[in-house]
Amino acid sequence: MPRRPLRLRTAEADAEVRAGLDRIRAEYSVPGPFPPAVLAEAAGSAAAANGRADLRDVPFFTLDPPGSMDLDQAMHLERRGAGHRVRYAIADVAGFVRPGGALDAEARTRGVTLYLPDANSPLHPRPLSEGTASLLPGRERPAVAWTIDIDAEGRIADVDVRRALVRSRDRLDYATARHDGGDPRIALLGEIGERLIAAEAARGGVSLPLPEQEVVHANGGWALKLRGDLATEAWNAQISLLTGRAAARLMLDGGVGLLRTMPPAPAETVERLRPAARALGVAWPADASYGAIVRALDPSIPRHAAFLHDAAGLLRGAGYTAFDGTRPEQAVHAAVAAPYAHVTAPIRRLADRYATEVCLALAAGRPVPDWTRAALPELPEVMQRALRRANDVDHACVDLVEALLLRDHVGDVFDAVVVDVNGDRTGGRVQLAAPPVIGRCDGAGLPLGEQVRVRLEEADAARRHVRFSRAG
Repeated sequence: MPRRPLRLRTAEADAEVRAGLDRIRAEYSVPGPFPPAVLAEAAGSAAAANGRADLRDVPFFTLDPPGSMDLDQAMHLERRGAGHRVRYAIADVAGFVRPGGALDAEARTRGVTLYLPDANSPLHPRPLSEGTASLLPGRERPAVAWTIDIDAEGRIADVDVRRALVRSRDRLDYATARHDGGDPRIALLGEIGERLIAAEAARGGVSLPLPEQEVVHANGGWALKLRGDLATEAWNAQISLLTGRAAARLMLDGGVGLLRTMPPAPAETVERLRPAARALGVAWPADASYGAIVRALDPSIPRHAAFLHDAAGLLRGAGYTAFDGTRPEQAVHAAVAAPYAHVTAPIRRLADRYATEVCLALAAGRPVPDWTRAALPELPEVMQRALRRANDVDHACVDLVEALLLRDHVGDVFDAVVVDVNGDRTGGRVQLAAPPVIGRCDGAGLPLGEQVRVRLEEADAARRHVRFSRAG
């Protein structure tokens, strides 16, 4: 086992991590400071307050990762008969951005906010994204307010969306939000979240319970952890998915919009997973969908983790689909098992601003603004390019810290799980028990889904690469 602690704590290690992150910024052209014209326009922008519904008395709250300042969403939840009413206030970024202006043009080049472990590269200047547009507690803010009623089965019963003024009461975070009687709001979120999860499963939706690797800087050092295993995160995600489904329904009924789509996996591809399930001891009844199977698995069980990594390959092909006048042939997002749109993160994601404007116009029975309609055909490519860069940056940051964490442990032996095997059986990928590193492993006959001991053969921080071999 490792001879030294697996955490980067020294000043020298900190400097190496930051230098590596700077190389990643250069390699992937991560946007830096905003041009002066963009900053000036952002500083002078203000959203009009007239004509908005007054929802300042509604006790909205936000739920985000600890320390977040770019708060896109605030919610208020209540029971309504056998169902529930969800009020979801979304930052009204369009109220601050002049179509065709410098701020608008810069946002198009960035596409999304990029989150690196030491600092983010925001879509909009911080005085806007973390200030005037952010739904910070105790501040009066312009917002787009969604009101969505769901029935006892978690189905959408009624939808309303309009511009409003709101004032969030509290900023909660995933790590400290409690639902065991500590906070009735979180208990109600859990009630609604579980109802929506059950409805998603009934539709045939696919939710992979695989936590994601994340680089964290805390307690004077750098480390890796797994993110996404908190129930509050899953419930919060369901509120966003609910709103996205409501938005997609509005746009499809209105004949114009921007959907987030993903084609279903071909039946033959799904069938190829069945032999892997049998080999790993994962029960898969003939009448059960693969979504139902993966939803019930526990990633802490090695054989389940291996199958989940394999099943993740079916969730491919996600993109944006713009349409105007003709309903798209493929309008569904396979993982959601319903039409779906991105409308809940306009501070951090460009497409949401445009999709929201479409929904506001359609809900009010007025024409979609020309600036919105004209941009729709270009947005799928703009967003795909931006999300591809975000994904590359995320992976590069994790790979860098993996290599730095393990650099002094070449020759050490670790406990691991085989999560993938090459087609020629000459090697595969393993996930260490600790830290949560996933890396290439050489060796014939790696047993998929089994616990093994592996020896670290290489940890190259310059190439952001680690390699293991089977030990013993």
